[in-house]
Amino acid sequence: MLTELESLGIRLESLCIFRDILSDPVISALRECIEGDGDAAESVGRYCEFVSRLYKTGRSDFSKYVLELMRCCDNPIVRKIGEGKPVREVMTASAEYELEVLGELAALTPKKLRSGIGYDGKLPEWTVSKVGIAEEFRKQTENITKHGYGIYAKYRAFMLDGKTIVPIKAPDTVRLESLVGYQREKKLIIDNTRALLEGKPAANILLTGDAGTGKSSTVKAVVNELAEEGLRILELKKEQLHSLPEILSELNRNPLRFIIFIDDLSFTKNDDNFSALKAMLEGSVSAKAQNVAIYATSNRRHLIKESFSDRDGDDIHRSDTMQETVSLSERFGLHITFSRPDKATYLEIARHLLDERGIKYDPAKLEAAAERFALSRASRSARAAKQFADSVISGAEDVE
Repeated sequence: MLTELESLGIRLESLCIFRDILSDPVISALRECIEGDGDAAESVGRYCEFVSRLYKTGRSDFSKYVLELMRCCDNPIVRKIGEGKPVREVMTASAEYELEVLGELAALTPKKLRSGIGYDGKLPEWTVSKVGIAEEFRKQTENITKHGYGIYAKYRAFMLDGKTIVPIKAPDTVRLESLVGYQREKKLIIDNTRALLEGKPAANILLTGDAGTGKSSTVKAVVNELAEEGLRILELKKEQLHSLPEILSELNRNPLRFIIFIDDLSFTKNDDNFSALKAMLEGSVSAKAQNVAIYATSNRRHLIKESFSDRDGDDIHRSDTMQETVSLSERFGLHITFSRPDKATYLEIARHLLDERGIKYDPAKLEAAAERFALSRASRSARAAKQFADSVISGAEDVE
């Protein structure tokens, strides 16, 4: 007759809808611990390998770890629900059974696992908690447009590695409240992004202006602000734009909303990536996705670098050529300019950053030091203000 632990091991092997969970390193080690034969030393080794892998994830609550695996599992049911397609009854029945198995797995205690080892000495332990696996899955599927599934449920920022979308595990954590000034510009971006989240027509945005004015930081801060509402960001390099049709095909099937972010965008004449972006902005059949908007930043107004020969060459169709060089920026539905801050705004940014860190300063000394710092860099900008604040925090600048 099977023991309770042996029965759990067999039930785990029967997973189908959530089968990808079995390949997780922690669960793989647990399976070996449950299924393994051998002497006490080998059994203890397998037990400790399992707990070690759990600890390395930064968790000690095994129940919550299993819950996260379930939420992030890219399985056939969440994909169908995400695409708005019906789920067959036979698959629903399988999922209900498997959620019971995962609930049993999440409730596994150190005492129960040690029962199959035959060793009474001191061994590392973990904690368990009440998590409600089946209930959490129901909430996830009912709110799929906010929670997502797979890697998109766990992370909010992504990049392209070759042709594969991969998560950025330590994204910029900048928040809107940390960005001083540019209230009108921020509101335009937030309002457009909320329209995207609500399924309304949303514009592709081109953010231009002087370097260091906070264009990129604002986009990332908006994503951080709205991630819980189902917003994600995919950062692309200019040379990856030729992959846009394949990216859009994948994202279009996803229930979440995405900003494709291209930082510091500019092209040289005859750049092949120009056509890929132009096709997306024009909404061609092969490059259309209702849940995606492109946000690009550039220090250039017209995006394509021009030379005097481009303007005065002997091209018979010179006017057509020149029109092409300015047409791309006009295809963005919304163009927002971040101008260089004036003295008052520059100082306000510096003071805000120091106040956030609780740094004391003499206002007059701060103003004088901040101005010297800006002059040494030949500009006032949000970036310069942050660099100045960092120098004060590090002790390089004395403002007390």
